[in-house]
Amino acid sequence: MNYPIWELTTLGGGSLIALIAILHVYISHLAVGGGLFLWLTDWKGFRENNADIHAFVKKHTWFFLLTTMVFGGMSGVGIWFIIALVSPAATSSLIHNFVFGWAIEWVFFVGEITALLIYHYKFDVLDRKSRLNVAFLYFLFAWLSLVVINGILAFMLTPGQWLETQNFWHGFFNPSYFSSMFFRTFITIMVAGLFGYVTSVFSNDENFRNKMMKYCSKWLLYPIPALILSGVWYYYSIPEAVRITNFSLNPQSALFVNIFIILTIVLFIGGAILSLRSSLNIQRVLTFILLIIGLLWMGGYEYSREIARKPYVIHEYMYSNSILKSDVDKINKVGLLKSARWTSIREITDDNRREAGKELFNLQCLSCHTVNGIRNDVVKKSQGYTYLGILSLLNGQGKVQDYMPPFAGTPDEKQILAEYITAELLGKPVITEPEPFNVKPVDEDKPAFNSKEDEYILLVWNDLGMHCISDCDPWFVILPPANTLEAQLIKRGETPELISEGVTLNYEAPEGFKNPAKHVDFWKYSEKTFGKKLEENMGLFGNGMDGEFVYNGDRMSFIAEGIPVVPYSDDGSYLPYPLFTIKAVDDENGEVLIETKVVAPTSTEMGCKNCHEGGWRVNNVAGIDEKTSTHILAVHDRINGTNLLDQAKQGNPNLCQSCHADPALAADGDSTVVNFSAAMHGWHANYIPYDDARACVFCHPAAKTGNTRCSRGFHNLLDITCTDCHGNMQEHGLALLKAEESKLAAKRLITNLKPTQVETVNEINPRWPWVKEPDCLTCHEDFEQPAGEYNAFNVWNDEFEELYRIQTDNIGLRCSACHGSTHALYPAKNPFSKNRDNIQPMQYAGQPTPIGSNLKCETCHTIKMEESVHHENMEHLFRNSDLLE
Repeated sequence: MNYPIWELTTLGGGSLIALIAILHVYISHLAVGGGLFLWLTDWKGFRENNADIHAFVKKHTWFFLLTTMVFGGMSGVGIWFIIALVSPAATSSLIHNFVFGWAIEWVFFVGEITALLIYHYKFDVLDRKSRLNVAFLYFLFAWLSLVVINGILAFMLTPGQWLETQNFWHGFFNPSYFSSMFFRTFITIMVAGLFGYVTSVFSNDENFRNKMMKYCSKWLLYPIPALILSGVWYYYSIPEAVRITNFSLNPQSALFVNIFIILTIVLFIGGAILSLRSSLNIQRVLTFILLIIGLLWMGGYEYSREIARKPYVIHEYMYSNSILKSDVDKINKVGLLKSARWTSIREITDDNRREAGKELFNLQCLSCHTVNGIRNDVVKKSQGYTYLGILSLLNGQGKVQDYMPPFAGTPDEKQILAEYITAELLGKPVITEPEPFNVKPVDEDKPAFNSKEDEYILLVWNDLGMHCISDCDPWFVILPPANTLEAQLIKRGETPELISEGVTLNYEAPEGFKNPAKHVDFWKYSEKTFGKKLEENMGLFGNGMDGEFVYNGDRMSFIAEGIPVVPYSDDGSYLPYPLFTIKAVDDENGEVLIETKVVAPTSTEMGCKNCHEGGWRVNNVAGIDEKTSTHILAVHDRINGTNLLDQAKQGNPNLCQSCHADPALAADGDSTVVNFSAAMHGWHANYIPYDDARACVFCHPAAKTGNTRCSRGFHNLLDITCTDCHGNMQEHGLALLKAEESKLAAKRLITNLKPTQVETVNEINPRWPWVKEPDCLTCHEDFEQPAGEYNAFNVWNDEFEELYRIQTDNIGLRCSACHGSTHALYPAKNPFSKNRDNIQPMQYAGQPTPIGSNLKCETCHTIKMEESVHHENMEHLFRNSDLLE
């Protein structure tokens, strides 16, 4: 942020550093272990009085000097040059904090050079003691260089107490110092053995060559057990949070960790083979193969170590984009462009938004990402996301997947960066909100009712107010077609009677909606997703498009469960509110006692495409299409290590609730996995850039200009939004996650969520989805009109029977029977026709308000009622009647 940015958009600064650094580190480890190799091998020659070994050492010393002093020295200078250009802030910090450490290391390095040059050029002149002393001094200086450099490198991963004290020694002798020191020392010994093979295979004496190959194999093989033990120590000396982030969550780390582990095994096998007698050609070919493998092996380790620091270049101090962690809050208030020293744009205008976006990209992203480049290509990683998806990624950056730094800057800068990535790098349109849908009105159909002659009224409702369908069955299933209707039949009289026997309640789907299998693939994949092959147009519970209700004594209602209705008619139109005809038939004489109609609300307008690029599956109106579906699965696979996309491509899609428990489907799921609602809301609460009701309509079909507009009840007319009952997006997610707090995934999702209606996360009451919901009486205390602001958040029903959709009054009449379905409370205003949800109040009382309201008790009672029978405060006129116009 405080230095100019080197625009390496194709190669990337990280790759350029890696290209030089891995070669240098390979050779520098040879410089240390090779020094021990020279000293002990020369000593071996003296002990055995073996001139051939001395000749081998002399020859190896020349190769060693050229490799370590010349190439190693030049590549070392190259590292300083490249890190100063790519990451000047971190380089400056390391220099200033460890200036005396670097000075000491240079003293040791001069000692290395001096000792090696004397050892090589005076090899034949020095006596035994002097030569061995010089060899030992070289090794000592080389190892002490490693001692110093290791302290600084380990500091970058585990600075420990230095973060509080800024003390040199706290930074140097940091938590992973000794473990990494031993680990690297054993690597140096193995590398010495690898390079010892090079000199050995060019010996013309077969017996001596085989002897030295076996000797070098000991250097390669013997340290491996100690390497493994020190590696385990090294791993556990790293803080647990860092281990989880970078070895479990970061998808890049597994590749390089596996490379290091697998190639360790390969080196062991190769060393074992070379310890045996074999032909010269095999020895030479295998030697150079192992040298290359050793380089890749070292690269696997160094990449793993570098990745382990993410999102920092210096852990908990400086992010990988050179922004100090301590500066982020200030930058979020002031803005990154105003805080950065090297930028040509300070103020954002309509004319410079794209240029400002590029500046922000360079400052925030370019340190790790390339543009159409060879590694960490931001274009490739961003494909499949829309503008809102990119904005959400930036908003959630550094939260759940905390191997990336958080976005630093104002909300406007965040939007500008998202616009730049979307428009300039991906070449996609910047769509800030979905296009409004032009709802085509449909006719209402009110059945007849004669209050003087008809003996019965039939009250029917949908249990949820809206049943959503994922409608992408070839890829995955969230919710199948399964609309549940409930009904209560009342015999009118002075004391009305709930009828539970002697009658049959039939339901019939409207014409044009009787063949849902024509429009969705649910039945084709039902055996894969639900474990049972269903007959076309038959639901999960055996109900078809026409059928009978079954009486449920516990709920005191007739239930038709899981009717597989979809929102598509045979003419291809989208109608999320098809009207079912319900008839109560006398079992004795077959007479129709009463007939009514009810909406079976069903929607496939799930907003996944708002972030995951794609379109509507059906007629550009609704349904999750293939592009969106496959991207969702690819993201899930990348983050969670699953292979759902491959399974779906092979014709084996999964039901999400096969892993994630969900009371809505009575799915137990995997007990180690967060339940479905908690996972969905908890995850997306960390990403979606809005925390008000806009966040809800990102996914749910409740947008006021959307295709469904499912929030159509009277609360909606009062401008009561989702957040007034469920809390904002973060609070909603927190309440669900707290019920799963014992699980690691839930803890991670909770970490960065912050409530606004209460002061702390601890004050939020946990709840289980579909079982604990907002309690109506929180606002309507004693069934009164709320006196102040509407807010039912954080007060959930205690018992299942207290749920609005389950609850009854003192005589068994269900709340929903008189007041309507959740989210469609009477008087509802249906977007497709005004009173489509109010058919029964209109049929029985000629008004859209709740059954019996406005003192119309005679709907059921044949005498004038003097008291509030069903609940308190019924004896008044309907309030807010002005909103019904």
